Amino acid sequence: MIRTYFKIAWRNLIKDRRFSLLNLAGLSTGLACTLMIWLWIDDEIHVDRFYEKGDRLFQVMVNDKETSGIETGDQTPGLLANILAQNMPEVEYATAVIPVSSFEKQGILAAGNKRIAADAQFAGKDFFEVFSYRLIEGNKRNVLSNKNFIAISERLALKLFNTTTNLTGKPVIWNQKDYSGNYIISAVFENPPVNASSQFDLVFSYDLYLQKNSKLQSWANNDPRTYIVLKKGINNGTFNQKIAALIKSNNPDSRLSLFIQNYGERYLHNHYENGSPAGGRIEYVNLFSIIAVFILIIACINFMNLATAKAAGRMKEVGIKKVMGARRSSLIFQYLSEALLMSFLSLVFAGLLVLIFLPSFNAITGKQLSASININSILAILFITIVAGLMAGSYPALYLSGFKPVEVLKGKLNVSRGEAYVRKGLVLFQFTISTLFIVSVLIVYRQMQLIQTKNLGYQRDNIIYFDRGGMISDNADDYKPGGRYEIDLESFLQKIKDVPGVINAANFRHNITNRSGGTSDISWEGKDPSVTTNFTDMGTGYDFIETLGIRMKEGRTFSKAYGSEKSKIIFNEAAIEAMGMKNPVGKTVHLWGSDREIIGVAKNFNFQSLHENLKPCFFDLTVGQRASKIVVKLQAGNQKQTIQRLTQFYKDYNQGISPDYKFLDDDYQSLYASENRVAALSKYFAGFAIIISCLGLFGLSAFTAQKRKKEIGIRKVVGATTTRLVLMLYKDFMKLVGIALLIAFPLALWMMNEWLNGFAYRVDTGPGPFIIAGAFILLLTLFAISFQSIKAALANPARSLRAD
Repeated sequence: MIRTYFKIAWRNLIKDRRFSLLNLAGLSTGLACTLMIWLWIDDEIHVDRFYEKGDRLFQVMVNDKETSGIETGDQTPGLLANILAQNMPEVEYATAVIPVSSFEKQGILAAGNKRIAADAQFAGKDFFEVFSYRLIEGNKRNVLSNKNFIAISERLALKLFNTTTNLTGKPVIWNQKDYSGNYIISAVFENPPVNASSQFDLVFSYDLYLQKNSKLQSWANNDPRTYIVLKKGINNGTFNQKIAALIKSNNPDSRLSLFIQNYGERYLHNHYENGSPAGGRIEYVNLFSIIAVFILIIACINFMNLATAKAAGRMKEVGIKKVMGARRSSLIFQYLSEALLMSFLSLVFAGLLVLIFLPSFNAITGKQLSASININSILAILFITIVAGLMAGSYPALYLSGFKPVEVLKGKLNVSRGEAYVRKGLVLFQFTISTLFIVSVLIVYRQMQLIQTKNLGYQRDNIIYFDRGGMISDNADDYKPGGRYEIDLESFLQKIKDVPGVINAANFRHNITNRSGGTSDISWEGKDPSVTTNFTDMGTGYDFIETLGIRMKEGRTFSKAYGSEKSKIIFNEAAIEAMGMKNPVGKTVHLWGSDREIIGVAKNFNFQSLHENLKPCFFDLTVGQRASKIVVKLQAGNQKQTIQRLTQFYKDYNQGISPDYKFLDDDYQSLYASENRVAALSKYFAGFAIIISCLGLFGLSAFTAQKRKKEIGIRKVVGATTTRLVLMLYKDFMKLVGIALLIAFPLALWMMNEWLNGFAYRVDTGPGPFIIAGAFILLLTLFAISFQSIKAALANPARSLRAD
């Protein structure tokens, strides 16, 4: 019986190829969009979810209660991990980690004649117990038991030794500022998987870092990240209460309190408000989940409308089957079989579309998604396909199977008011969602244009930066090409400035586009002792302000012409305003235990993303080992040749190591990677939704033209013109679209204002996007229904009146 149903379904599909192709196009597009979104969501929710002890693995977080509110961070006291492991019976393992992101530059690992740039982190002895990275060689219990032991990744081992075996015990040389020296390989670990948020090549002993940074022996200083594995059966809430005041009990002056968050949840839930997780990337997962559901619903509505538009051609089939004894349930099953067959056919084409567009989708999302086949993906795809088929076929099955045999055999196809409302309501939903998409895309585009064009207060075009390199020191030595002599930083910068195509160059320490660190350890005359003000510090060298084109409001920049400038400081306008100073140049502030003279005030510039308001900051002269990066301003027009010269120059001074240079503008764009991806994906998904909606409207117009065929014939006989008839058919659809616009516009305004409120600098929504969206939807509606409307209006009235 089932075989018979599918055979009939197949015959009906090939009988009316035009409608079948329209259905196939709509469902295939909807399924393809849904499958690609599912691949992205599945990847997002599995980031950091692969650890063996993942349900008991937590990161210790810090809440800082300030006058402006509670700030949440992940940097903890240096002694915390050991204290938790030793004094808390609930803790099975604990480890401190100094991540790769804490270092301004890569180090160089050397073995024999090979030298490889690598990303390193420092970790406690239980690191490989806490995080289940598999060891190819070595014992996880003693990998980091010695300060001179290091663990290297599989990829680094292959680069350095062309093998991953028999490497334990081998000596290597590490070159990275204070940690340069000889080390012994104690383990080789598998590369962190692509869905690990932390990527690194080497692991050093945290005890070594603690030895080099004695300040971390104090509870007043925070630097490492702390991770723990709780024993089975421990209640998280109870443990949070126990550790909340741990820092304050060891440092009474501290404002910090502790809590733990499951490590697997940190990636998606990484935004905090008043000391508690309050969203993050999970908001984009939820957003695209909703988009996927809406696109699939729109595709299914399209199928429903096209299927019911064909009802007139199938009513006699239904009548004959009912007269022959067919039950309604069997007819419903037959029509659902047709929908499921169409759904699975659409899946084939959707799979082809996914394979074609997946590389472009990966480029937009920054992912490495693959259409891999496993039991989970097969079950998910089958579930989505069956749900789509049942959803799309449910209403047509109920509608067609409900025909009364006597009436349909007489050629009557009466449609109740309720049925008409359902069909129009489906189209109304389609165009409401499509309008929401269009308005959202236009407003997101305008906001991203503001981000691209806003004057940040500094120049970011034609500016690159890179690590200063391991062979550049603070002491001037004679340099011999190919040798191991070092060059001092000042001479190195001067030689960079002498490279043709270079306008200026300077050294600096911290990030330029997203600097978030800082200090409150600063005082001045008249400061209110009850008020805590955080200042962002910018460690820079001579010519840094000039290289970036930051403008001065008053005073001067750092200059060698005035001798040593270590006791000088430059603030921005926001800092001077926060301090309540007037005529600040020449006044003194107390910073980090010493007095500093204010020599200048820089105009405000955005050193963080436009999500944030301007904050107080100061420039502190940084030279020597702390000056870890070089920024270079290039002449426009010949950047490629200049970068080639700089690369060769850098390799000469760093034993063949090429610079890993970055454009400052790329850094700025990366701050808005999520927003750019949302903008790009929304644009494409909006296009797909509109195409599918137009197919549905085509189906409804065909149905309406079929139903009003005799009415149109009569009107033509009594003198109605073709234009009048077309306008009559247009009128009903325009009312429908008008209602959709009235529903969509307030929703879009609310949604976009909620999104824009996340930016300190935002565009005004204004009427423009709504006018454009409304006009676009109306034109699309006219285009979609014109064919059927004009065809019906031009039909021969005699033939229409003779039709059964």
